[in-house]
Amino acid sequence: MFRSFQRDEITAARIYGRLAIIIKDEHNSGILRRIADEEQAHYETFKENTGTDVSPRRLFALFVILLARVLGITFALKLLEKGEEAAQASYGSIIEANPGLKKILEDEDKHEQELLDMLDEERLEYVGSMVLGLNDALVELTGALAGLTFAFRDTRLIALSGLVTGIAASLSMASSEYLSHRADGMGNRAAKAAVYTGIAYIITVALLVLPYLLMTNYSLALILTMAMAIFIILVFNFYVSVAKDTPFRKNFLEMAGLSLGVAALSFGIGILVREVLGVEL
Repeated sequence: MFRSFQRDEITAARIYGRLAIIIKDEHNSGILRRIADEEQAHYETFKENTGTDVSPRRLFALFVILLARVLGITFALKLLEKGEEAAQASYGSIIEANPGLKKILEDEDKHEQELLDMLDEERLEYVGSMVLGLNDALVELTGALAGLTFAFRDTRLIALSGLVTGIAASLSMASSEYLSHRADGMGNRAAKAAVYTGIAYIITVALLVLPYLLMTNYSLALILTMAMAIFIILVFNFYVSVAKDTPFRKNFLEMAGLSLGVAALSFGIGILVREVLGVEL
């Protein structure tokens, strides 16, 4: 068991040390360096018990560092924080038999609070704008594509209509977000909020329309688009749940239910337009 803890500590030391180089804020970087040093000290403490050296989990460390570069330092640190919580629970089971390790547990508690205090990343200030753009794109475009699928039954025509609708809607939504922030007296954040909303919307549009551009079977394209929508909701809600400490299951089911519900309703409208009203394209 000690060897496993020892490996966890040296891995954490390597990760914190590397993140201390990546992060730009000098204060936060200094905290990370100090935590890295303490994790190294924990490693040495366990080494006294095991009498051997162990190697860090290099692939895991590389994975966390990559996440920090792609998804932000906050997301990566929150993942490490969850690992710290798991370590605390594990250490608690051996503290009674090894009172000398109590300081490690105290350090882990301190690390968690320090990490919570230092997390301050611009992109997380605009999560609300990203949610707005992503959720609106999912609800509007899954519904539109479902309706268009059985109204047109032509993947190229459906893709064209979806792209035109999506791009126009993304510009409209970004403009609305800009005006909303201006009206609320947050003019200094209005432009960035609009950009985050628009980018989230356009990326979602591109991913949802992609199946219609890659295949000719409109039914299969619709199924893949719905699967893509669920995947986007899953990934985004996981990101937000880790970075912002929000409930994953509740938010995922809420967004998925809303998007698929609107898609099902629009699907029925598409059939109604084509079959009952006799519209042929």
